Amino acid sequence: MKKRALISVSDKTNIEVLAKGLIDNDYEIVSTGGTLKAIQNAGIKARAVEEITGFPEILDGRVKTLHPFIHASLLAKRENNRHQEQLQEISVTPIDLVAVNLYPFKATLEKAGVTEDEIVENIDIGGPTMLRSAAKNYPDVTVVVDPDDYEAVLAAIQTNTLDEAKRKELAAKVFRHTANYDAMIANYFTEEPYPEVLTKTYEKVQTLRYGENPHQTAAFYQDVRHTAGTLAGAKQLHGKELSYNNIQDANAALEIIADFDEPAAVAVKHMNPCGIGIGDTAETAFAGAYDADPVSIFGGIVAVNREIDVKIAKKLSNIFLEIVIAPDFSDDAFAMLTKKKNIRLLELDKTNGNTGKQKITSVMGGMLIQDYDTGKVTEADLEFTTKRKPTAQELENLLFAWKAVKHVKSNAIVLANDKQTIGVGAGQMNRIGAANIAIEQAGEKTKGAVMASDAFFPMPDTVEAAAKAGITAIIQPGGSKRDQDSIDVCNEYGIAMVFTGMRHFKH
Repeated sequence: MKKRALISVSDKTNIEVLAKGLIDNDYEIVSTGGTLKAIQNAGIKARAVEEITGFPEILDGRVKTLHPFIHASLLAKRENNRHQEQLQEISVTPIDLVAVNLYPFKATLEKAGVTEDEIVENIDIGGPTMLRSAAKNYPDVTVVVDPDDYEAVLAAIQTNTLDEAKRKELAAKVFRHTANYDAMIANYFTEEPYPEVLTKTYEKVQTLRYGENPHQTAAFYQDVRHTAGTLAGAKQLHGKELSYNNIQDANAALEIIADFDEPAAVAVKHMNPCGIGIGDTAETAFAGAYDADPVSIFGGIVAVNREIDVKIAKKLSNIFLEIVIAPDFSDDAFAMLTKKKNIRLLELDKTNGNTGKQKITSVMGGMLIQDYDTGKVTEADLEFTTKRKPTAQELENLLFAWKAVKHVKSNAIVLANDKQTIGVGAGQMNRIGAANIAIEQAGEKTKGAVMASDAFFPMPDTVEAAAKAGITAIIQPGGSKRDQDSIDVCNEYGIAMVFTGMRHFKH
């Protein structure tokens, strides 16, 4: 007796190849709707599913394969005599292979001007049900959800190597596929930010050579929908594959650059900025980022939010860099930079910027989830706490430094002047330690510079260090029980200090 295959696909890629291969291997094909027409139009014999069920396709196609005869033929165990007797009693022939892929829910969501009705109509019901029935009975039924697997399945049928282990692999792929599909639907309908059950779904971009260290395995996955303005949405123009650490650092660079509308450049090492510069042009912005710390930029990541021209490319070419990210590269700049074999060049439209979506961090046994820190302050938000108010130039530098310190690991101190960072103290166990690092890095540049702190000063020692270094203005959240001690020290040394009322811890 011929084996029976049921084919019902939304994506009809290579469907005629599969159908012909099955016919050549003595399968009978049963199909539905547009799939049936596509197979028959290719000159391949196939039967309509209505012939099997004795029930017509109804409700504009909402009900086609949701029938006991279909699911009995998929779920019946071949070695279970009672199952086989029951199939005979109702005159149902087992189905041995199912090829199904689902309505394009994701593609529908991404269509411009799509309506709620269109979205709902592209929620597949019969397809996932058939896939799950077939996958559950993988010892007896082969289930194929991915057109890329057609040729391998046909080859295995031809060589009689389509064994239970292979069918189990295909079944696992089905359950991953339906879980991904259902997660997208659930996320579309879910409005509360922190529901009682949280289901996220991601698609693999690449298997990485290793993780943070060579003894760790790793892979890169992307959000199935929100890739615009993110590293997952970048186009790699040149260079070897990104590593785990490259991706972490590049993402940090993108989060920083997204906070600037004016021409800006950032250099990142180990997920901290070693230099940030802004200017009237991308060239002056990059000069500021480079001059901020010409030592630490070595082996780093550079992101620029304007086209990289040949002038910037010349400077970049003189530095060992892992990655350069920009919305565009001029032809001459691209030709110059690609002379370096291993440098990664990524093209990414900066205008999309930070998506403001939720940030997920894994912990042992679970995960933490929060909104991204998109908090910003303007001059109108500031509390002027000291006798001396900042000058217009100091205020400009303070607001710039505040943007920068937000992206530095806590405890964080940033010193800035003339539209560039000049000292960054990151990830210290106490605030004065971070301040001392930033001050030491800045050297003589501290004279007349400003300081930003990601959190309040628990005691006035950081302000005292700033005063000795020649810092003239400070921006910090405020909120300590000892705020007045810091204010008093500022007043003693003529330092202007403003409070933002907003903290920027980053762990």
